[in-house]
Amino acid sequence: MKIKGAAAIVKCLLEQNATTVFGYPGGQIIDLFDELYKEPKITQILTSHEQGAAHAAEGFARATGKVGVVIATSGPGATNLVTGIADAYLDSIPLVAITGNVPVSLLGRDSFQEVDIAGITMPITKHNFIVKDPDDLADCIRRAFYIARSDRPGPVLVDVPKNVQQALVEYEQKPVEEPHKPPMQADITDSVEIINRSKRPVIYAGGGCIASGASSELIEFAKRIKAPVAMSVMGLSAVPTSSEYCAGMIGMHGHASVAHLIDESDLVIAIGARFSDRVAGDRSKFCKHAKIIHIDIDAAEIDKNIVCSAHIRGDVKQVLKLLNMVVNEKSDAYMLDLNAKLKAKYPLPACRGKLSPRTVIDCVSKNATDAVVATDVGQHQMWVAQGYSFNAPRSFLTSGGLGTMGFGMGAAIGGAVATGKRAVLFTGDGSFHMNLNELATATRLNLPLTVFVFDNRTLGMVRQWQTLFYSERYSSTDLDANKTDFIKLAQAFGAKGFRLDDDKDAPNVIKAALEHNGVSVVDCIIDKDEFVLPMIPPGKGMGDIITSIDRKGRKDA
Repeated sequence: MKIKGAAAIVKCLLEQNATTVFGYPGGQIIDLFDELYKEPKITQILTSHEQGAAHAAEGFARATGKVGVVIATSGPGATNLVTGIADAYLDSIPLVAITGNVPVSLLGRDSFQEVDIAGITMPITKHNFIVKDPDDLADCIRRAFYIARSDRPGPVLVDVPKNVQQALVEYEQKPVEEPHKPPMQADITDSVEIINRSKRPVIYAGGGCIASGASSELIEFAKRIKAPVAMSVMGLSAVPTSSEYCAGMIGMHGHASVAHLIDESDLVIAIGARFSDRVAGDRSKFCKHAKIIHIDIDAAEIDKNIVCSAHIRGDVKQVLKLLNMVVNEKSDAYMLDLNAKLKAKYPLPACRGKLSPRTVIDCVSKNATDAVVATDVGQHQMWVAQGYSFNAPRSFLTSGGLGTMGFGMGAAIGGAVATGKRAVLFTGDGSFHMNLNELATATRLNLPLTVFVFDNRTLGMVRQWQTLFYSERYSSTDLDANKTDFIKLAQAFGAKGFRLDDDKDAPNVIKAALEHNGVSVVDCIIDKDEFVLPMIPPGKGMGDIITSIDRKGRKDA
């Protein structure tokens, strides 16, 4: 039976179990939206902006492990997706973006709202398609989903000209092609021998542990070799914060205890991590005293940033299952004991203002134990990463690789839609001004979403760097002239607003905000010179960690 190309796309979405899509309509994608209107099994989430739709699709994928789907029209609609696609690419998030375009006969003629979105996104997608032959359409959609979720996940774009959406095509339902995990391409003998010989092992877990669903295998492995687990920002939530095996966050704003723990180790086992500059810092000094084993699904990551002693290429979950069967179980819990001692010796530095960001985060963590937590990017992101108590994998939605201000509202919406749970967004006033238009989406959907705006009237992380490294030249970071009243703003969008400016009021205000049935916004007034510490200066090593700063910005440690 022949059906319109747009209808074939809808049927392929159902084939792939994609029953929620995010997007924004327009002239060159109107045929697809017309077919979606006829399909009650697919929920359409209309956002306020295409970038918000892309981040919402990311949030959906991050919270579930399923492929997120975002749909936009040609030209500006398609280009507004680019930041979200790049964000998904750097964080290995499975995403399928479907864009409309002008009819094939008009391609390359500078037609109205024509843009080469495939060319633009080529460097930031695993693959992309321009479907010029209607008979190729269904298989391109199926292939896009397969590529997005196979091997190392990532985004795929399918650009569908208007005439292809309108053409009649043959459609035959096909079973979903499940991605095959690549076989391990390394002899694990060397790695097993190194692990068995080690006396002071530490595990460095990255986003690959989340992507592969390997949290239980990771915890079993840590128990087997008595190794604490340090996590990158993308790896957070792989091990519960309350676990004795959780060391905390590694990297530029990681826990000081982790830096000392790594320094005491004789073996670092990196699992689904990539030794980014925010973790390794000065790569010439990283772990020179210890052997390094690297486990990753992507061959391109092996020895790319740090040369390791041995490696295993393969799916993290599969590799850990095998290692748990063959490595010797250790009896010496020296590193676990050391982890506990170092945590006690090097607690997170206290904040100094009347309202402490750490107080807010701790109070939310205790009162929203089952929430999906999203952040934007900046100081608030690092405070949350350092101090929030994560209980389960996929409960932390944050932009790691690209560091996208404006990510948070969309991601929180996607997380709430995906899980049906309350979503909590921590953001800064700078980040929130980039995405607050999506409050309209959240209130229209009446989502259980609570926004905590860390309001310091400045671009806090940039100001921190300007204080430490640019002689207090605060160029374009001061937001004092911005008179946004976040309570009135929340009310204007149909949300409920709260203000919090004192630690003593935090329990009552936060409880009321979290109990509100719908969207709420809490304006958290914090000190402009509240800093995120510890901090390893850019390009430096773990031995250069800063743990305190005096009021004039001088480093005390």
